Formats: sequence, structure tokens, C-alpha cells
Amino acid sequence: MELTEMMTQLRLKGFIQAYELQRKMLEVDELSFDERLRILLEHESLYREDRQLSLLLKKAKLRYTGACIEDIRYRNGRNITKQMMLELGKNDWVRKHRNIIITGASGVGKTYIACALGNSACRNGIKSLYVRLPRLLQELKVARTDGSYVKVLTQLSKVNVLIVDDWGLDTLNDHERKDFLEVMEDRYSARSTIIATQIPVDKWHDIIGDHTIADAICDRLVHNAEHLQLTGESLRKEKEQSSVNMKNE
Repeated sequence: MELTEMMTQLRLKGFIQAYELQRKMLEVDELSFDERLRILLEHESLYREDRQLSLLLKKAKLRYTGACIEDIRYRNGRNITKQMMLELGKNDWVRKHRNIIITGASGVGKTYIACALGNSACRNGIKSLYVRLPRLLQELKVARTDGSYVKVLTQLSKVNVLIVDDWGLDTLNDHERKDFLEVMEDRYSARSTIIATQIPVDKWHDIIGDHTIADAICDRLVHNAEHLQLTGESLRKEKEQSSVNMKNE
């Protein structure tokens, strides 16, 4: 059996790539056996890290797949700082099972920042998932009827960072608020959740629609959360205006 065939059976794809490169290197004989082996193993390790990241990002389903903390715009009046975001990028809040609530008007970049935090988590090997609240509630409604409700709740409970976007677009009905409470109950003190919403936290009781359930949800979500209150003009409007200005030049 040839070496490449043996490595293929062992699924050492990164190792194989480095091995083929070494065979083409004229100066490879100048390296010791240990040096050549170290290079092969380092390539295999990097290959596995890249593959794991690709799989995590694919499963995360981030709305902005390329969002990253390094590209966030830190302008005056936005109410966030680079130091603040870099600190969150260390993911200590995930390890401590804390939450993040991102509030602000439409277009100020809530979703991008939420996805950037999700991207950072994935880069650190942390399983994440992006969902819009309307879609999540619809999936739970369907799960109730087809018998997969417990399975869906179990899957959500295993996600280390659950990003819930568009929270509070509509007032929740009885089933929806109870479903969301179930999701939060499973995650409380065990997993982390990011909420991106236009609705200020002090208005959440009105959106949830039931005082008792609202208290329960806020107790599990709000009281253990970092709060980013974004301010400033809409980035979408600014981008559109910039495009118009470029066309008029």
C-alpha cells in the first residue's frame, strides 16, 4: 500500500497536501526527519482547524457570514468602543453563560454586531446559531403539530450561542410567549443568548403580553446580560447616500 493511500485511509488530508509539497521541494533534504514531520503535522492541524471553522460557520447560518469584530465601525455617537467589542470577542461572557442584548433603531448595525460576535465564537470553536424570532416561532409551531417539539427544544438547548434577531416585531400570542420561555428556560445559566431588537428592554412586557411570563423571560434573559445600546444614524441610509453621491460625482 502506497503512503498516500495509507494517509487517505487515515483521513490526513492536510498531511497529504504538505507531503506532496515536500516531494517537490529541492531543499527538502536539508531538513531533518523531525523538522519534516513537524511541518506535516502542523499542516494537518491547520487543515482540521480550518475545516472545523467552516463547519461551525455553515451550521451557524449567520445572516452576515463575513461579519467580524475587526471590521466594526467605531465612529463617534454610536455608543460602542473598539475596546468594548474586543473584550466581548474574548468570549468570556460565553464561558460564564451570560447573555448580550443589542438594542437600537433600525439600520444602526445590530444584526451585523450580533453576527460578528457569533463569528468570533465560531473562530473559538463555540457552536452558534442565528435565527430570526418570527422564523423560530414558526418552526416551534410546526414542531408542536408534527411531534418534533421536544427534539427542536433539545437542539436549541445545545447551541452555545443562540442569536435571536428581530425580537419584538409583533406582540407574542399565548403559544409564542410560552414557547420562547421554554427556549430560555433550557438555556438559563447553561448557554448564552444574543438578542438584537429595536424594542427597549423596558417595553418588553408589552411585547410579551403576559406579565407573569414576561417576568419569567426577563429573569432568565435580561438580568444576566451585557447591554449594548446602539445610537446614531442608520448605516443603511448613510450607505445609500454615499452611493448617490458617488454617482453624482
